[in-house]
Amino acid sequence: MAATVKMTKPKGSIEGLTGDAAIAYALKQCDIDVLSAYPITPQTIIVEDYQRFFAEGQVKTKVIPVESEHSAMSACIGASAAGARVATASASAGLALMWEVLYCASGMRQPIVLAVANRALSAPINIHNDWSDSYGARDSGFIQMYCQSCQEAYDTTIMSFRIAENHNVLLPAMVCIDGFILSHNVERVELLPDEVVRDFVGVRVPVQPLDTDKPITMGPLCLTDYYFEFKEQEDKAMREVFKVYKDVEAEFQKVTGRSYGMYETYKTKDADIIMLTHSSPAGTAKAVVDALREQGEKVGVLRMKLFRPFPAAELAKELSSAKAVAVFEKCLSFGAPTNPLALEVRTALYDLPKKPMVTDFVVGLGGRDVPPATIVEGYNKTKQYLEKGKAPLYETLGVRK
Repeated sequence: MAATVKMTKPKGSIEGLTGDAAIAYALKQCDIDVLSAYPITPQTIIVEDYQRFFAEGQVKTKVIPVESEHSAMSACIGASAAGARVATASASAGLALMWEVLYCASGMRQPIVLAVANRALSAPINIHNDWSDSYGARDSGFIQMYCQSCQEAYDTTIMSFRIAENHNVLLPAMVCIDGFILSHNVERVELLPDEVVRDFVGVRVPVQPLDTDKPITMGPLCLTDYYFEFKEQEDKAMREVFKVYKDVEAEFQKVTGRSYGMYETYKTKDADIIMLTHSSPAGTAKAVVDALREQGEKVGVLRMKLFRPFPAAELAKELSSAKAVAVFEKCLSFGAPTNPLALEVRTALYDLPKKPMVTDFVVGLGGRDVPPATIVEGYNKTKQYLEKGKAPLYETLGVRK
């Protein structure tokens, strides 16, 4: 009989950290070469904490203060092109100001890690959370991962370097957390020892870094002759993320005992209605499911982690046995028949011979609270629409009438 080997997790420390502070600490441990960023609420703490690490001599990183987010991403691209491990952070209007350069980062295949503290876009000016900023960048060629807890933000930041820098991927990655709800909320975070993180992320091995002795051109003019081919290569690289993500997380789980998957299911096996969302509303939805289950309701939650690339085939399999899928999302796509998350879900389910009904509820814009009552309202509406056999393409919840 083979002996049972018990895995011993490395002993780090346990701290009370905000989401921003957890990301900053992960960046410190990942031994990045360059950080260039511009302050914007609610991500500013990430850069402030990191600059404190620099001032105290805890990191040897080149920290580049710049005059705008456009410049921040531009500096990151230059550093990454030279072979450096690079990170930055932004939110809302700052991310919007990066817009042009986001496409340069992905098109030039630079594995930059971008932390986003999700925040509403103006006007009117609002500093609180919704997902309109990063959802707007969903087609920019960035990998997008959404976190529910400070622990997950810390872990995902560490894993993101391994995923982005993999030679089958070589794409930039966003690690997204809900502004204020997670960025400024203190939670228990289990930190790994510095040497364990350094061993896990390793040293970046650039494919073809800039070399002054052997000059090359990156991101040149490319018209009708080869532009299409470049974009197809980028799309193929994005498809490689699924395998790389699974491999990296499996290795991370061996080290820490923690994993999150491309998505998380909660009491979905026998569920007639599955509530689908991500980030902070997922925690509320789980609490609602627990309460509804006590009342005999067959309901579960599917929490998305990976939004780009979107795991359509896996989701179709997970959702196929449900009668309905109730989507809760913090983004309104003006003039569209439905909104970004529900659009992806409906597309994923399109080829199923028997499709669940999909209801789409827009919630929490501009930081409007999404209490359990709002989730329950969406659930009850979904039950009513199932009885009628028809549902609106989307509707808003929690808005003054």
